[in-house]
This record gives sequence, structure tokens and C-alpha cells, in this order.
Amino acid sequence: MHPTSWLRASALAALTAAVVLCAPDRPALAQQQPEDVLDRPKHITPRAAQALDRGLAYLARQQRRDGAITDGGGPMGSYPVAMTALAGVAFLTHGDTLSTGRYSPVVRRAAQYLTAPAQAGRDGLITGRGSGEEGRSMHGHGFAMMFLAQCLGDDGDKALADRITKVLKAGVELTGRSQSARGGWLYTPDSSGDEGSITVCQVQALRACRNAGLAVPVRIIRQAVKYIEDSLQPDGGIAYQAGGSGSQPAITAAAVAVLYNAGEYDSQVAKRCLDFCRKSITVSGGGGGFGHWFYMHLYLSQAYWQVGGRDWDTYFPAVRDHLLSQQAADGSWQGDGVGNVYGTAIAVTILSLPYEHVPIYMR
Repeated sequence: MHPTSWLRASALAALTAAVVLCAPDRPALAQQQPEDVLDRPKHITPRAAQALDRGLAYLARQQRRDGAITDGGGPMGSYPVAMTALAGVAFLTHGDTLSTGRYSPVVRRAAQYLTAPAQAGRDGLITGRGSGEEGRSMHGHGFAMMFLAQCLGDDGDKALADRITKVLKAGVELTGRSQSARGGWLYTPDSSGDEGSITVCQVQALRACRNAGLAVPVRIIRQAVKYIEDSLQPDGGIAYQAGGSGSQPAITAAAVAVLYNAGEYDSQVAKRCLDFCRKSITVSGGGGGFGHWFYMHLYLSQAYWQVGGRDWDTYFPAVRDHLLSQQAADGSWQGDGVGNVYGTAIAVTILSLPYEHVPIYMR
């Protein structure tokens, strides 16, 4: 270093020290603004952050030794794959991964459970075999693929990542084989039929896999998008089934989210569906009288998050405060009569969207 530069640096250091020593006593910045405040996204209030912590703690307490996260004897206790996957996504949305975060052991055990041979069979289907879940397996299969795809990219456990990749490749093939002639899916791989809620679940799972670097034939997603478009009703809603009649608000909200996931950001169908949701779905009142409140707002929150702006700034504080008013003393939410793991997983996912930890949900 040049002597003159050294003298200038020394003088600057001395001046800085003098300013610090002469400054009046005051609390450190960390004491004035706790780290969680500095990291908290817009609209995440202290009460919301606390509710998230309590919800995550509840889900962690429901994990069994084998890694499944279920309600036990609850209505959906016999759907361990679907519930474990939804809960796993909830942990991911709040920033826990296979190797980092307070609940990384929970996430890792959930991934190990879903990729174990007992659940991930040679046929490619991920389901709770022997639990009764096989009769409506495609929802759980789709949720499991989406969760596992979001786990990839974590370098903490290569062996587990390789196992996840193998299971997902087989899962993508299974989903492709089971697509109906019209482009949708039904409750089991061999149904040869289709309906809206299963279809949007598979589209989101496939998109998550593609985002993670897995090969997903574009034609499968295109056919599925066309299926959703063929379900559009004159009022902008989506019917339960392509070619059917009568708009279903919950499926319409899901359609908007997955059309955006599929890259259809300028889709006129998505715009019409979103207009329908604005007019037809309220935060309070049991989902505007249509039922399936948690399912509907799981997807509607994703749609509004993608749109952003006034839609999000109006919607999120309302849904946040509604959820906070419904949380039980043990940190759980009862979701649509399905169960506490289901409701808690969805509530945590909705409240955590602003953190942007999960690629499929990022703007």
C-alpha cells in the first residue's frame, strides 16, 4: 500500500472510532429491530409470524416414526401420502429444507417416507399402500411429486436427492400414462376418466418437476391446459369436468394458479377465471357458500400472489386475519372437515407465500 493511502486509512479509522466513542448511549439496532422483523415480508405481522411458528410446531408433533405426518384417527388419517406431502410443502414455504432450518429433520423424514418402497412403488405411483389411499391415489401422488420436486437442489444429502430423482422420474411417467384422451386425470391411474381438481393437481406437480430439471413431455402439459380451457363456462368459471356445466369456484381458483404455473401468463382463460374469482369468492362466509374453503384459498392465494399489486394487497391481509382468528390453541387449523394436518398445512402455506422460498410459488 502507498504510504499516503496508509495514512488516510489510519486517519479514517481513528475518526470512526472517535465518533463511536462520543455517540450517546442507545440500544443497538438489533435490539431496536429484532432480526425476525428485518426479515419479515410485507403484510407478515408479528401475530402472523407467531401463528406460523405455532402451526409448524403442531405439524412437527404429528410426524410418526416412519416420517408420515397424519391426523392418526382423523377423517383423512388413512391418506398418509397426501397429508405428509401437504405438510412437507408447508415447511418448505417457511424456509426449512432437507438440510437447513429448524425443521429440516422433519422435512427429511417426510421425504424419506414418501420415497420409501412401501409408498413409491415400481409402477411409479406414490400412495399409501394398504392404508385405503389407493382408491383415490392421484391427489396424493400429485402432492407428493410437487413436494419432492421442491426438495431437489438441496446439496445436503446426495443419496436422498438421487432417490427423490428416481422416484420423480417414475412418477412423471405414471402421470403421463394415466392422462385421459381429453387431457385430464381422475382418482386412480387406471380410471380412464378425468375431472378438474385432479387435473390441476397433476399439472402443478409436473410443472414443479420440470422446474427442478426433470424431463416432462410438453405435450402432456399442453393437453392438460387444453382440458382446463375446455372446462370454461360462459360466466368465466370452470366446470367440474370438461364439457360439463356449472362453475365450481374452488376449481376455478385452482385453474388460475396452475395456468400461471404452466406459463400461461397472458391466457385469456386465466383472466376470465380470475375475474370470476374476484366476483364470486369472499374470504369470510365459508368460501362464499361454496364449501372447500381451505382447498379454494390454497389456490386463490397463489393466483393473487402471482398477480400481485392491488389484488394481493387487498386479499392477503383479509385472508391472513381470517386465518389468525380460526387458529386453535394447539396451533392447528381444522380444514374443511378433512382434518387438522390438512387445514394446518394449507394455512401455513398461504401465510408463508410472501417469504418466496418455494420455486413453484415464486413470482
